[in-house]
Order: sequence, then structure tokens, then C-alpha cells
Amino acid sequence: MNANIILVAGGRGRRFGGSVAKQFQLLAGTPLLVWTARRFRDAPGLTRMIVVAAPEEHARCQTLLAPLGLPLRFAAAGPERQQSVAAGVALLDPDCTIAVVHDAVRPLVEPAEIAACMRAAHETGAAILATPVADTVKRCAGERVVETVPRGALWLAQTPQAFRADVLRRAHAEATRDRVTATDDAALVERLGLPVALVLGSPRNRKITTRDDLAWAEALLAPLM
Repeated sequence: MNANIILVAGGRGRRFGGSVAKQFQLLAGTPLLVWTARRFRDAPGLTRMIVVAAPEEHARCQTLLAPLGLPLRFAAAGPERQQSVAAGVALLDPDCTIAVVHDAVRPLVEPAEIAACMRAAHETGAAILATPVADTVKRCAGERVVETVPRGALWLAQTPQAFRADVLRRAHAEATRDRVTATDDAALVERLGLPVALVLGSPRNRKITTRDDLAWAEALLAPLM
């Protein structure tokens, strides 16, 4: 297995607020970007980490990540996440067999979860980390409840999402050709009619979107520091 990791770090953090992008916010004194990259140091077959960030942040990312000793490459982030991932896909190594896409602001994913997702993708072609929906789900119209949706078959998608490299390349190429957009890469694979395996994730693998999320992560890590 020759694996490339596409670390998506191009977000502007509008919901987070402030002048510092989320991926550079400090968690227990360390930037989220570094926390997240560390989780992939022992990923099976890792041969390349492609960091997708705004061009003006490439030097900063290089400085922060260089001490980890990872084989780095940088891609320019686009205006939306899908374009950013596509920029990373364009830089996959020619001999890459498994491509893994992960949000730079999910710093608490476990290495065992990463490895499990990659193994599932190697076997089936595509796999995502996800957690089953625990709360009751309501479908609404305006401010009125229309129905209660059975939650037994509902899961919340996370990253990493792992794919055979040829599958991810095809999914993005066809989405670009057909002018299709989606909120995650698995959806682009689904539209090809290909299977996507579910790998059980953890609520700890939360995307840091707001300052409350960052405070939650700090509290979770406090007993370990």
C-alpha cells in the first residue's frame, strides 16, 4: 500500500471568528494543524502528506510541520472544500494506491481509526469514518415539524475518508465535468454507483468549528496533559 494523505487546511474559519484561521488556533499550546498531522505519522504505507492551504500560508505550514519529519507537498486551496480536495488529488503520487482525505481541524482522530478506514478502502474501494445518529431526528418546514425520521439507518460522516486512488481521481474528474458539488468526497464516489464502506468512528473525532468546540477539546485533553 502506497498511501497519500490529503490534509485539507484551507478554511477561513468564518464561524470560528477572529483573525487567526482555525487550523492555526492553539489546542493545549499546539496548533490544530500540528495536532492533526501527528495523528498520521504512523498511517499504513504513508509516502506523502499533501497539505492544501492558502498559498500565502504554505511557508507557515512548512515551518510548523517540518519537525514531524513527514514527506510534505503543498497544494493551493480553492474557494470551496471540493476544489481544495481536487487540488490535492491532482498532486497524488503516480504510484499512490490509497488516498486519504482528512480535515485539518479534526485533531483527535485515533491512529487506529485511520488505519481501519484505510484497510477498508483497500478492500472495498472507498470507506469513511462515521458515527450512528443518537438523537431523534425531525424533518421541518419553516418552524414546524413535518415528520420524525427513523434514525436506525442514519450515520454522521466524519473524516478521514479513504479511497483507492483511481476511484478518487475518477470521482473528482466526473464531478468537475458534470459540474456537480457535494459536501464530502464519499458523495462523489456514491454518484458513480460504487460502494462506500462504513467504519465506526468516535464522538471524540469532532470537527473544531466554533470556540465552544475548541474549549471542549481542551477540557477533554486536560486530564492527559
